[in-house]
Amino acid sequence: MPSRNPMGSIFGKSPLPALQQHMRVVLDCARDVPVLLRAMANGEADAALEARNRIFRTEAEADLIKNEIRSALPKSLFMPVDRRDVLDVLEMQDCIANTAQDIAGLVVVRRMEVPGFMRDSLLALAQRCVESCELCARIIEELDELLETGFRGREAQQVEDMVGELNLLEDDTDELGAALSRILFQHEDQLNPVTVIKWYQVIEWIGDLADFAEKTGDRLRLLIAR
Repeated sequence: MPSRNPMGSIFGKSPLPALQQHMRVVLDCARDVPVLLRAMANGEADAALEARNRIFRTEAEADLIKNEIRSALPKSLFMPVDRRDVLDVLEMQDCIANTAQDIAGLVVVRRMEVPGFMRDSLLALAQRCVESCELCARIIEELDELLETGFRGREAQQVEDMVGELNLLEDDTDELGAALSRILFQHEDQLNPVTVIKWYQVIEWIGDLADFAEKTGDRLRLLIAR
């Protein structure tokens, strides 16, 4: 795989391209979560392991970009973006990748099997949460245009609208997560107690993908407001 190095002379102008590159890698990480869960649900152990390994490799790549951004980011920037705002957005993006890795690590190490009564709802939740991450990534891609317009005007309003859509999407994932938890509760007696606890944890972490995507959008909204 070719190296994706977002640095070079970026910080002579703006840290935003590097932030965008980080989000692209983070999104790759999140997109493999439904792939992993589907492989598990289909009893495809090798495919599940491959997805788990991709998530771990991609998360490591995201960490490299994150660390480069942190080390290259000056203490002050002569531009309409505060250093703290950049780091806040970076942190929320990074939480998405970290959460995807947590999910992959838990379900594969414990060799968790997807109960039939959870299958469809689990996959629907995971896909919806990835859609939240995809919308977040599209918002991040608008940062160049925002910078050119001084975070004002039509472009800023478009981003505001997208962030509002992201908030609604996260609400939807909350409802899907709650519904899946109720299904699990109704069938707890079919699983051993430790497995039940671990599935509740996985459901929460899947929902966190959308939650961190929403938080990324909220921090961008604050950036625009400033």
